Amino acid sequence: MTTPASAAAAVAANSISPTFALPLPRRLATRIVLGIIAAAAIVLGVILAARGLTTFTGVHDFLIIYPGEYALPDFAPVGFPAWVEWQHFFSAFLMVLIIRSGWQVRTQKRPSAFWTAKWRKTEKKISLTLWFHQALDLLWVLNGAIFIVLLFVTGQWVRLVPSSWSVFPNAISALLKYLTLEWPTEDGWVNYNSLQQLSYFVTVFIAAPLAIATGVRMSGLWQPSWKRLSRWYPVEIARTIHFPVMLYFVFFIVAHVTLVFATGALRNLNHMYGGQDEINWFGFAIFVVSLIVMGAAWIAARPLVLAPIASRFGRVSSR
Repeated sequence: MTTPASAAAAVAANSISPTFALPLPRRLATRIVLGIIAAAAIVLGVILAARGLTTFTGVHDFLIIYPGEYALPDFAPVGFPAWVEWQHFFSAFLMVLIIRSGWQVRTQKRPSAFWTAKWRKTEKKISLTLWFHQALDLLWVLNGAIFIVLLFVTGQWVRLVPSSWSVFPNAISALLKYLTLEWPTEDGWVNYNSLQQLSYFVTVFIAAPLAIATGVRMSGLWQPSWKRLSRWYPVEIARTIHFPVMLYFVFFIVAHVTLVFATGALRNLNHMYGGQDEINWFGFAIFVVSLIVMGAAWIAARPLVLAPIASRFGRVSSR
């Protein structure tokens, strides 16, 4: 039996609970706002801490001794040839799609289509998304091999490979200047600062080979008959390494694009796309076109478009 007191308590509870139980969209918005505030507070704290460090005499002297870069050998080339600009675009184009398809492979539960190789005796099927990811990987490896060859043939390697131990203290100096928002002197047309050089070296000569080595182990290129090699190099190790490497590339792309725009967008984009050391809108225009191409490829990368292409190299089925 409901008493007046219990009824009043129920009404009171119903009237109070909405105050404390926010709707899902509002809770999500609140978390986003709080996350932005927390991130802004962390960034501000890092900037203030970095600026505080530079007030110490020892740190100030360190920044003078190590300005953020060191002189390259006399034979180092100046500027960027056309092939570097093309490679830069094509590598970015492939990497964006590789990251997208890789994430889909990792999260996809029910593939809408499957692919089977024509030349295989077994009827082993993989998802169409995985086929697309691996096809992009092959193009990326081919493009990377061409890049490495041209890098050493033309002497451009000296811009990416450290040639002095002073690269490390200079990289620390450059990092400290970035953190204080007092950017290190930028003249990428002639010489990268040491932090840039180290990051490019790690990306080209460490992260990329790791991505290839682990990707091959998980792909259909790895033959079941390689039993001894499989024991030495278990697929679990490849899976453990491959995903963090992908996260590294995401971080590198975000940091790279952010600094390109924060440290002189027009000049930097002319270096990367325009083939000139000038401040005008030419490189920016090419950059915008490249974004349109990447966006179109991103939208087109779906089964309706991929299936006819994949069917030329194998059999596509719905199950």
